[in-house]
Amino acid sequence: MHVREVQALMRAIYYHKDSRRGALRTWEWLLDEVRELGEAIKAGDKEAMASEFADVLAWLASLANVVGVDLEEAFWYKYPGRCPKCDRTVCACPM
Repeated sequence: MHVREVQALMRAIYYHKDSRRGALRTWEWLLDEVRELGEAIKAGDKEAMASEFADVLAWLASLANVVGVDLEEAFWYKYPGRCPKCDRTVCACPM
C-alpha cells in the first residue's frame, strides 16, 4: 500500500468527522496516539507498538487530509532518495 492509498482510505472513512473537528483538534488526537506509541515502546510491548504505529499513521493521514496536504507528494519532495541536509543517499550528517 502506498502512502497516498492510506491517506485516501482515511479520507473515505473519517473525513466527514475530521473536517468538522478541525486541524487543531485532529492534531491533538495525533499527539495522543504518539504518546500511546511511546508508552508501548517503553513497555517493550510489540503488539501494542504495532497497533499504535497504525494509529499514528492513520491520524497523520487524517490531519493531512484536513489541512489539504498530499503526504506522499510532501514526503518525496523533501526526501527524494537522499538526505535533505547532506544530499547523500546514505546520510553522513553528524549526529
